[in-house]
Amino acid sequence: MRTAVCVAGLALAFGLVCVAGGGESSPKLPEGYKPLYVQDFKDASAIKDFVFADPAQWQLSQVDDRQVLDFAGVTPQSKRLLKGSYEPKVRSPLLIALVADRQFGDFVMEAEVKSNAKPYGHQDLCFFFGVTGPTKFYYAHVALKADPVANKIHIVNDQPRAVISKTASDGVPWGEGWHKVRVERRLADGSIKVFFDDGPEPVMTAEDKTFGWGNVGVGSFDDSGFVRALRVWGPEMKEAKTDFFKRK
Repeated sequence: MRTAVCVAGLALAFGLVCVAGGGESSPKLPEGYKPLYVQDFKDASAIKDFVFADPAQWQLSQVDDRQVLDFAGVTPQSKRLLKGSYEPKVRSPLLIALVADRQFGDFVMEAEVKSNAKPYGHQDLCFFFGVTGPTKFYYAHVALKADPVANKIHIVNDQPRAVISKTASDGVPWGEGWHKVRVERRLADGSIKVFFDDGPEPVMTAEDKTFGWGNVGVGSFDDSGFVRALRVWGPEMKEAKTDFFKRK
């Protein structure tokens, strides 16, 4: 199922079905926010909505009695292993899937995700935003155990990834189940907040204004995992052809 709100020209441009709320409960949203993108991966065409750093590592699979977005990792702890061909120009995540041809400024993004890696300190899933190219983006590295680089918010700006977190928790309990991760971004003050399983306080925060509008997405630094839902709310989104990464 591929749905988005009726923003001028977008429904015709992308063949989207316009709905009021995507059939899912919404987090508490700022005034003026509306559903901009809703994906539940139930339709085989869902994978066409994305661009990938390496499409070979991504597929739709049946997990827990439903179809999900499934990505293979490269670490020994990954339960689905597949070495990809993507070699980033600077040190940054290997597994990236971005919502194609749509850019977001102020937004709330919520993903329902599940790690498919054996527990270890850097067991992670990543959440990307403000992406304007393979070496220009932000990402939240949500990991089992924090250290100087794990479980932090990073910026990649033509240089190896750098931590920009102001606050961060000690880590998150990935375990064997599904979890909700929510990213909140405001351009005016550069604020970034990341929440885990609807917790009352963010598990990490940052403030940075380097990047504005850009693509959003999911993945991992190098572990395998699953995504069963992705939702984005905001005041508006922009149509912009994604001319980097690859499509399935």
